[in-house]
Amino acid sequence: MNIDLKRLPKPINYRDKILLTGSCFTEHIGNALSDAKFSVLQNPNGILFDPASVCRSLLSYIENKQYRESDLFLLNEVWHSWQHHSRFSNINLKDAVEKINESQQNAHTFLKQADWVVITLGSSFSYRLSKQAGPPQTPPLEGLVANCHRAPSQWFNKHLLEIDETISMLENCYERLAQFNPGLNIIFTVSPVRHIRDGVTENNRSKARLIEAVHYMVSKFDKVFYFPAYELVIDVLRDYRFYDVDLAHPNYMATEFVLEKFSESCIDEFSQQLMQDIKKIVIARKHKAFQPETNAHREFLVTIFEKVKILQEKYPFLDLDEELVYFSQI
Repeated sequence: MNIDLKRLPKPINYRDKILLTGSCFTEHIGNALSDAKFSVLQNPNGILFDPASVCRSLLSYIENKQYRESDLFLLNEVWHSWQHHSRFSNINLKDAVEKINESQQNAHTFLKQADWVVITLGSSFSYRLSKQAGPPQTPPLEGLVANCHRAPSQWFNKHLLEIDETISMLENCYERLAQFNPGLNIIFTVSPVRHIRDGVTENNRSKARLIEAVHYMVSKFDKVFYFPAYELVIDVLRDYRFYDVDLAHPNYMATEFVLEKFSESCIDEFSQQLMQDIKKIVIARKHKAFQPETNAHREFLVTIFEKVKILQEKYPFLDLDEELVYFSQI
């Protein structure tokens, strides 16, 4: 089955800044762009799944919200934020708050200059603190929780967002983003990761609501676009051999297929060609020599170093400093 992938009117290029946020599939796209030396910032709050969490995080970057110690809570000897992934958690409260606020500041500065925001929505299910929530804490806005941090399930109420709720959140978020950075473009995707813990039927209902809300946004706003990552896996590949053993997460082959289609439809031709040159350098850097002391390996390093140097001089907007340092170790 084929999907008519429409190219963006003005595709992404290497001079653009790209902020990516949302589900774990966001990080597949973000890591690929980062490896290819695009200017990216991904998931400043960590992985987020539902529209409420994604929108709230983006609004916090606009406002440069700074967190206080009282905004975090202690669970199993570790300090957590209800609005952040556990990679921001820490046994030291001050360190946790400092790391969160540093990320907030970086996101605020980057978003002001960004050309693109790529938003990958994973689920319409959102979680809210219940009255049975355990530790003393400052409840988040409206009790909404972005990450449960393995707290007891009775602490939360699970809510399937209505389409109108999601549209309202996305519209408000987009309008605030457009005021903050008028040059910003948005690409929505829906994650092909299957949230089968919610149940197969419930997962399909959840994804359908996301797709409907996102297409409403695309039809209403000129600077909002849709990339069909979900459909490429579910309807084009549509075979369990493209999933990992959990039958929920797309495997390497599926992810590479989606990334290839993303490049074709969302990145300009010049940048696609440059990506191939950079990919060769990235592969060379990951190469592990069996005999690093040999003349052959030293010649290999010299050859790649010269290629990196030429690329850096020809395209000064690329950040190849790490590669220059690595291949200069002769």
